[in-house]
Amino acid sequence: MSERPYLLITGAAGALTQQVIRRLRRDYRLVVCDARREVSMPADIPSFHIDFNKRHFEDLFRQYPFSGVIHLGRIGPNESTRMHRYNANVLGTQRLFDLSVKYGVHQVLVLSTYFVYGASPYNPAMLTEEAPLKATEITMDLVDSVELENLSNIYLWKHPELNITVLRPCNIVGPGVNNSMSVLLSSARAPVLAGFSPIMQFIHLEDMADAIVLAYEKNKPGIYNVAPDDWVAYQRALELCGCKKIWVPSIPPALPMAIARRMKWKGFPPYLLQYFKYPVTLNGHLFRDTFDFHPQYTLCEIMTHYRLLKE
Repeated sequence: MSERPYLLITGAAGALTQQVIRRLRRDYRLVVCDARREVSMPADIPSFHIDFNKRHFEDLFRQYPFSGVIHLGRIGPNESTRMHRYNANVLGTQRLFDLSVKYGVHQVLVLSTYFVYGASPYNPAMLTEEAPLKATEITMDLVDSVELENLSNIYLWKHPELNITVLRPCNIVGPGVNNSMSVLLSSARAPVLAGFSPIMQFIHLEDMADAIVLAYEKNKPGIYNVAPDDWVAYQRALELCGCKKIWVPSIPPALPMAIARRMKWKGFPPYLLQYFKYPVTLNGHLFRDTFDFHPQYTLCEIMTHYRLLKE
């Protein structure tokens, strides 16, 4: 019986990463790290609090012969300053790629976000992977997300030996998830821009973990949207989750941004207001057909979880 290969997983503090670790622990010798804090792990899984841009990060590659990297450690826009996010998400990811090349890693999976497409009234109904990334036209707070993708694309073609796979999921929600959308759906009251109710897509935390494991194990490099075939209007999603609506005027454009800043709504940050006006729906057929992926959680089951939190 051959030895289990070493696998580095970043972003260990996240609920999604915890699910991925649980799925891969039996078949791989895992090493995990997080740039935000050290995460407590079982004795057989080394865990590190480490900055990708520091010398100690290379020490991991010297110590462990990684066969692959699953990079889930992207810092979200609501977690830090713009400069710190850029250093961590862009420069840190570049260093991760460079070290992967230097130490002979033969597979890297990177988690991106649907935010990179940008929210626009001119978006087509179902965005394919070839659609342009226009998020920086909306807000500078998403520059690091787009640059991370551009960087991944460069290394995807420049270093085919890395077998890079980039996943662009829709809204990831479910128990333990603390992103903007999950915070909104968990709230008793949620803001709504008057006159707008964009179509949205949701994928359960466990389905997304399955998608990541499937993509890593089948190792088919490329860029993939990850989204189910069903969707729902934002206002209807709030109703299904048992949220009461707080109506926010949508004009003039500066007014809802000022209100969101004043109220400090974590789930309704000013830089994402366009995403609550215009839809960003993903065509997930390429990922579905390439990896034979079929989500197990229905939209109704996802919304029921948030409704039960309020009962």
